[in-house]
Amino acid sequence: MKLPIYKFRPVSGAEWGSGGIFGLKYHMGVLYFTLSFDAKAYFFRDDTFRRYDFDLVGPEPRSGGDTYNAVEVVDNKIFFGGWVHSPVRYKVMDKYLTIDFSNKYSHLHQYDVYEDRVTLLWKESTGLENEWVGEVSSITYDPVNDGLLISRADGSRSLGVFRFNLREEKMELVSDKPSLKSSIMSDSVCFDVSIGINGIYGIQCLDLIRNSWSFRWFSDDLKDISVDGEGVLRPIQVGSIASAYGRLFIFVRGGVIVWDPSEEVGNDLHFVRLYDFCRKDYGPVRTNHVVVGGGIVIPFNAYPHGILRIVKDELKWIAKNINYIPVSTNLLYITPPNVRVLTSLGARITSVEHIGSELVLGANTMANLGIYDATPFDVGERELLFLNIDSILTTNPPSTTIKVLGSVVGNNAWGGIPINNYRKATLHMKTSKDNKLKIYEYDLGLPPTLHNVDLIDVKVGKNSVDLSNYNNLISFKFEVEDPNAEVYIILKN
Repeated sequence: MKLPIYKFRPVSGAEWGSGGIFGLKYHMGVLYFTLSFDAKAYFFRDDTFRRYDFDLVGPEPRSGGDTYNAVEVVDNKIFFGGWVHSPVRYKVMDKYLTIDFSNKYSHLHQYDVYEDRVTLLWKESTGLENEWVGEVSSITYDPVNDGLLISRADGSRSLGVFRFNLREEKMELVSDKPSLKSSIMSDSVCFDVSIGINGIYGIQCLDLIRNSWSFRWFSDDLKDISVDGEGVLRPIQVGSIASAYGRLFIFVRGGVIVWDPSEEVGNDLHFVRLYDFCRKDYGPVRTNHVVVGGGIVIPFNAYPHGILRIVKDELKWIAKNINYIPVSTNLLYITPPNVRVLTSLGARITSVEHIGSELVLGANTMANLGIYDATPFDVGERELLFLNIDSILTTNPPSTTIKVLGSVVGNNAWGGIPINNYRKATLHMKTSKDNKLKIYEYDLGLPPTLHNVDLIDVKVGKNSVDLSNYNNLISFKFEVEDPNAEVYIILKN
């Protein structure tokens, strides 16, 4: 697909760090996305485009837009949501510039493909300096009641699941349990239950026929449902939810939770560790998935969040963990029981869409930053990247290196590395003490299966382990924490 513009340099868009290209959706010949933090929505068709600057929300200067991929299509309409500062207001906190939330609005818009026209359907704000209403992070069409079901968990107030009545253009609360994402599952729409920064604690499903709710709750560390038998550290942030193979796939920091509603409670939930680096928020965060050939394509991002200005002692440890980059962003293809790496990319992929023979990715060089990192402009280099689907499905990914710090993983389970489409896999360790390393081998089958658990002796100094005889997914755990350890996994093709 040829576009007249596909690169976006840093320009005015006051926020923390960088937003990105969100909400990519191709519908009836129109490619839509929102450019955050610039607060600009684009609608491309043929060789032309319309740009909407969110002027219906309020006056300039504006910033924001969407950072969760809140978009849905129904007939000739594209519905998109998120949040916008209009106008932007600054304040000083601890001698540093930051953002005032007084004019931060959550919003829902409609674009009519036939009329090439944008309409503001709804907006809401607290009007308070330090609080904001829940951002619109997911939109799913309810065909039974002709409404939009909306997830809202990122905020101080107005959190939960809401229904926007398209006939009456009214927003109503239908569940007070905060949610970031949703997906249709049989005759229901299922949502996560996410509480604050700690992430997901369960699933809530709305039966569209009976208008009734059901819930499935998780343990704190997911150990009881983990395929490798080990827990996962919080936060467990939700990135995207997909419905496929008659199951629900909830992609989170640390891996994917698979729910099979046809199984009895106790056998219905499985946590499959994928690229889990414990205190590092590597994973499918602030991105979305897309279906290709009946499978699920989803990015696992290297740098979704960061902190540059460390103005308080308690931020030092957090910044060290989330600023650490263990491996490139990886684009994964989930076709149970297999997980494949399609390609490796830069800092993060904020959105992905499937158009004909191409995948369209929204790429960014910068993360969302911390509260003391406010600037009057977006600091990321954002671009649209087009990949040929036939090529990435039929070729192996490039060779890659994974660097794991003992100080970040401790004696927790980590990894969940797909190694099937690499010719050679080797693990090198530099350790400061004698230790033991567990290696778990498992798959993402339906249901998933743990195949082997090996225990490797580790001597102080340099160690090497040939991983080429393992298949599917492998995770690891040191018996004793070694903060000085450095582990390198070399994957070659």
